[in-house]
Amino acid sequence: MASPALTSANLRGAADRLADAYPPLLIQSQRIANAVVQGAHGRRRSGPGADFWQYRQYSPGDSISRIDWRKSARAGKTLIRETEWAATNTLYVWASQAAGMDFKSDLSGVSKRDRAAILALAIATLAIRGGERVSLMGWPQSAGHTRLVLRRMAAWYSGAGGEELATQSLPPMLQLPRFATCVLIGDFLDPLDQIKANFSRIADSGLHGHIIQVTDPAEETLPWHGRTEFIEMAGRGRFIAGRAESLRGDYIAAMHRQRDGLRQLARQLDWTFAVHHTDQSPHPLLMALYTRLTQRPSAR
Repeated sequence: MASPALTSANLRGAADRLADAYPPLLIQSQRIANAVVQGAHGRRRSGPGADFWQYRQYSPGDSISRIDWRKSARAGKTLIRETEWAATNTLYVWASQAAGMDFKSDLSGVSKRDRAAILALAIATLAIRGGERVSLMGWPQSAGHTRLVLRRMAAWYSGAGGEELATQSLPPMLQLPRFATCVLIGDFLDPLDQIKANFSRIADSGLHGHIIQVTDPAEETLPWHGRTEFIEMAGRGRFIAGRAESLRGDYIAAMHRQRDGLRQLARQLDWTFAVHHTDQSPHPLLMALYTRLTQRPSAR
């Protein structure tokens, strides 16, 4: 059997070669995560914890300082001491890859899809630094707690990982560990009854959720004037408005109803809800979410 150090080196080398195909995605998310951590300097934050929980087998990326050498010698395998906080929570993130997420108006420099992926990777980076296990909902790989997981997640979202991305506009229905935490990121413009049914099933499994609605600024204000053609991004639907400005009032009212419905649903599920516009900095949103995630969750 190869030694842990050799296995770790081989895996890191393979991951680094794979990462060459998508450095901007991972680098940008880590830069944002660094800024959030600096912004939290001086604030009490939960770390990996001090109370012993269990032993688990060494995996690539673990710090050698966490190895319990005496227990490992008796067990005949390399074991890591885990503390309670790190062992009792797994963070699952999901960023919509639906066709509508490709939308980007002239008012923003990034698409909803790219911003959602960056947010997902940034919060995963923060969670892993805090000692949590992280995974993607719908991901074929198991949860992990090392930087290798981040590289694989970035490969998944950039298309360099070889797996096909799920293109549903709502999270997949999976059997996830009870009392885990999920962060769901998308535009969530589906009918409210469909969203409610989807999120309620996730909540029924015992997960605590954080909903982040990502929208382009043009979706907030419908800024177009005169004759305008609207094209459905997820199909062949087309609509031509003779005077686009005449639609603005009803459109904005509909957007407000959708958002109010999402906010009310979050309250009913005892989840949190936040809105992010792609022309804004992601830092304030991540700081608020980071604060919530680093608070030790109570039993539910």
